[in-house]
Amino acid sequence: MFFVYAIPVLSLAFVIWAVASRHQDVGARRVTMVATILLACSVWILFRSEGITGDARADFTWRWSQTHEERLLTQTDDEMMVRSTVPETIGRGVSWPGFRGPGRDAVIHGIRIETDWSVSPPDELWRRPIGPGCSSFAVQDNYLYTQEQRGDDEIVACYNLKTGEPVWRHADATRFWDSHAGAGPRGTPAFYDGHVYTLGATGILNALNAQDGTLIWSRSTASDSEVELPGWGFTSSPLVVDEMVIVAVAGTLLAYDLNSGNLRWTGPDGGGGYSSPHLLTSDGIRQILLMSEVGVTSVSPADGSLIWMHSWQEERIVQPALIRNGDLLISAGGLKGLRRITVKQGSDGWDIQERWTSSQLKPNFNDIVIHNGHVFGFNGPILTCLDIENGKRKWRGGRYGGQLILLTDQDILLVLSEKGELALVNAAPDQFTEIALFPAIQGKTWNHPVLVGNILVVRNSEEMAAFRLSLSGG
Repeated sequence: MFFVYAIPVLSLAFVIWAVASRHQDVGARRVTMVATILLACSVWILFRSEGITGDARADFTWRWSQTHEERLLTQTDDEMMVRSTVPETIGRGVSWPGFRGPGRDAVIHGIRIETDWSVSPPDELWRRPIGPGCSSFAVQDNYLYTQEQRGDDEIVACYNLKTGEPVWRHADATRFWDSHAGAGPRGTPAFYDGHVYTLGATGILNALNAQDGTLIWSRSTASDSEVELPGWGFTSSPLVVDEMVIVAVAGTLLAYDLNSGNLRWTGPDGGGGYSSPHLLTSDGIRQILLMSEVGVTSVSPADGSLIWMHSWQEERIVQPALIRNGDLLISAGGLKGLRRITVKQGSDGWDIQERWTSSQLKPNFNDIVIHNGHVFGFNGPILTCLDIENGKRKWRGGRYGGQLILLTDQDILLVLSEKGELALVNAAPDQFTEIALFPAIQGKTWNHPVLVGNILVVRNSEEMAAFRLSLSGG
C-alpha cells in the first residue's frame, strides 16, 4: 500500500531535485539525488498502515503509536465475571440469533423509536474496549456473543447485554491479519438451542455451550474442504438449518451435524468469495443461496446438490436480497453494481432471467435492504435509493459508509456509519432526509449494528457500546 503513495511522492521529489540542482556540477547532483531519494523514502518510515476505508482510501497512523489492540492487552483484564444463577431477560422471545438478525436481512418489525434525538438521544448503558474483528453480535436473553482477536488468540466472547461485563471467553491459538481490514475474525456467531456456533478467520468452526463457553466440538473447515486461506480470511457467518450448521469456505458450502460436528455434505465449488449462506424459499422450494466468485448458486439443504446457478463473475461479499414476488437482488461488488433476477421453476427445470442491472448502486461489503418497492444501500460510502422495478436511482446522499438496519414500522433506516456515528434516515424514495445524527463509538466501523428490543449494540475493532433508545408511543 505504501508504494501507491510513495511513487508520486518520489516523483515529486525528483522534479524538485532536478529544478534545484540544475546549476550544480555532476558530482554534486549525484550526491543530492541520493539524498533526495533517501529523504523521500524515509518519510514513510514514520507511518504505519491501519488498512483502508470503505472507499479504498489509505488509513495511516504514526508508526511508534500503540495499536488499540496493544493498549487493550496491557490493561487489567476483568475477565470471568460471575454469571447470575437465573439469567435476566429483556423480554420473552426477544433475541437476535446471528448475522443481520432473524431473517438475515437487517429488517426489524414491531419497534417504534423516538426520532427527535435532540430531545431523546440514545442513552448510553455501557462502553468497553474490545479486540479487533469485523464480527457483529448474536444476542439471547441478557447475553451477547461476538468474536475478536487478542494477541495470538482468536476469541469467542460472551458479555452481559445490560452491563457489558464479560461472562466467558473461548480462545483458539490462531491469528489472522490482512493489510486492508486488519486483524481478527470476520464472521458473526450464530445462537441456536443453547449453543453458539462460530467460524474464525483461519477456518476454525466451533460449537460452544452458550452458558459457559465449554467447547462441544471443533472442525478445521480449511482441511475439510482443502481450500487455501483466502486473502481476506474466511468470512462466513454460520447458518443453522435442519439440525445442521452451514458455512461458506471461500466459495464452497460445508454442512456439519449440529450435535456431532460430522461433515454432512459439501456443496459445489464456487471459486472464491466472502459471502455467507442464505436460506430462502423460491417457488415453494427451500434452498440455500451463496454468492461466490462464479455468481449465485442455489443448493438443496438436504444434501448440498445444485438446484440452479446464475453466472455473474466477481468476488462477492454482500448477501442476496429477496423481493416479495420471489425475485432476487444480487451484487457483484464495487465494480459491476446490482442486478435483479427472476427465478422460476418450469417443466424443463429452473429458469433464471435478468430483469435489470444497475451501476448506480454498487454495494461492496455493505449489505442492502428492501422496503416499499425500493432498495437502500451504499454506493461506495454514499447512501443510495433505487427503484426496484427498473434499477433507476431515486436519490443519493449522506456519506456514511458502514451498515444499516431497516425499521419497517416507521419507514426509517438506522445507519451505523464508518466513523462510528448513528444516523436516522427516512426510508422513502422522494428525497434523502437525515432525521438525526449521534456520535456513538470511535474508530473505523465496518461491523453490523444490532437492535434487540430498544437496546442498540454497536462495535468496531476498538470498542463496543450499548444504548437504550426511547420508544415511541405513536
